[in-house]
Amino acid sequence: MSLPVLSLDEIRNQVEQCQACPLWEGRTHVVFGEGDPHARVLIVGEAPGKNEDLQGKPFVGAAGKFLDELLEAAGLKREEVFIANVLKCRPPSNRNPQAHEIQACAPFLRLQTKSIDPLVIVTMGNFATQFILKTGVGITHLRGTVQQAGKFTVLPVYHPAAAIYDRSKREVLLADFQQIGSMVRDRMAQSSDIQALD
Repeated sequence: MSLPVLSLDEIRNQVEQCQACPLWEGRTHVVFGEGDPHARVLIVGEAPGKNEDLQGKPFVGAAGKFLDELLEAAGLKREEVFIANVLKCRPPSNRNPQAHEIQACAPFLRLQTKSIDPLVIVTMGNFATQFILKTGVGITHLRGTVQQAGKFTVLPVYHPAAAIYDRSKREVLLADFQQIGSMVRDRMAQSSDIQALD
């Protein structure tokens, strides 16, 4: 069954009314995601934290500052990409997302992906990577590899928060984002070549 293509505003309205799992009861704000509605790069994290819940925006804390640095390394700006999470509401005490919560929230990320139609999806951390790739393999084995999910090219990376606790992941993440930047530029060049031929 193919999903309808809805605008991000239509999807946001659905998310804001969602009560499909108990997380809605504790949220201050839904964290729908933000960025370019036609972004070439969709970045997917796992779930909002405390700062995100308070502001209703993704990646606004320390991990968000590092993400901005990573985007710069890729030659990208925050407003050129779209940043979303698997979960749109914060789990209590920032615990890991639970399977039933991911299942309840998954349709929204699928609708967002269909609406944005990116060239590349960057999955940050285990939950986003395992969800998008439908795999049980951990991020340590998958990071830095190029994967495919349907028509989408998927690039798994460590979650930026992991680099705050483990400095050795910082250089790895910077290198991965440089690779992402060059891959996006290659893909954009290819798609403009194809359009020129049409």
